[in-house]
Amino acid sequence: MKIKPTTTFKPLELSMLTPGTGFSRPYFYSPNPVEITSSAIEVMTDLRFVPAATTSVEVMVSMASQKMIARAVRLLLVVNDANDIIGLITARDLDGDRIREACQANGVGFEQLTVGDAMTREVEVLPLEAVFHARVGDIVETLKYSGRQHALVVDAEPFTGKPMVRGVFSASQIGRQLGIISAQQDLTQTFAQIDQAICAWQAR
Repeated sequence: MKIKPTTTFKPLELSMLTPGTGFSRPYFYSPNPVEITSSAIEVMTDLRFVPAATTSVEVMVSMASQKMIARAVRLLLVVNDANDIIGLITARDLDGDRIREACQANGVGFEQLTVGDAMTREVEVLPLEAVFHARVGDIVETLKYSGRQHALVVDAEPFTGKPMVRGVFSASQIGRQLGIISAQQDLTQTFAQIDQAICAWQAR
């Protein structure tokens, strides 16, 4: 009979917190309030620090909606078995004509509709290098031009060169960081309110 080796554990040595000790912040942390002229990096959700919210094509859209609520997000990255991104689905997609059209096209009701039936498959992205040189106002204009509430930021994996989604821009998140909208506010007025903030800044 094989004898299982005995593993022993021991406590690590503890010491008292030294007065004046700070705490680590994300690499792009800024102590200053975000303004429309701030660096775009300050309003990007960096997936190196915030786990991406994902789903698969087989998941029912009703479950995807619940996952968004549980994660307090309005976008899910749709991934395959290799964890490669093949599309995305947003709360806006779930509330709009896309769902009704998908139900009609597939001859099913909302409860039988899958993420694969309703997701966006062709996704426009921004290169991280361009984001480094952009301002918050540039991102707002980009979102308005694309007609979407979100934009993905891509970078290359350092060792393999494989393209990877590094971050996400959200119109609602930008609005909250600018102090324009609250977390509970209807997003239909987001761009209008940000535009007002831009006009106010330009008038100063």
